[in-house]
Amino acid sequence: MSQETKHIILVVDDEPTNVAILNAMLNTQYKIKVALCGKDAIKIASTAPYPDLILLDVVMDDMDGFEVCKILKQQSITSDIPVVFVTALSDVKTNRKGIELGAVDFFSKPFSAPIIQKRIENHLKLIQQTRQIAMMNSSGS
Repeated sequence: MSQETKHIILVVDDEPTNVAILNAMLNTQYKIKVALCGKDAIKIASTAPYPDLILLDVVMDDMDGFEVCKILKQQSITSDIPVVFVTALSDVKTNRKGIELGAVDFFSKPFSAPIIQKRIENHLKLIQQTRQIAMMNSSGS
């Protein structure tokens, strides 16, 4: 797949080490965009070409991932972009809050490359299928 046709993943984390790890895991398969804070994440996600998926850290300095997710889901331009939380927090309360805000999944730190890669692949396939069905439905009506 050429660079132009690769899916775009926005990695949002204020820890450069985590960004580097995710980038190394994913950059051969996907085009990676990076935001080191919540405000940059919202700006990048709202600018074309839009990401196909957002990997979002929960704990960040400027605004937490929950705030970022809430804003992204309220904006029509970004509301359909799937958000996956990447976090060391793995308690039920944290997971429930993320899902209630619109996240589609959680990846726990430390990362497992094969699991993350497969789950991202599955999410992107689901997104593509959903878009194809929506296009067929809109052209058929």
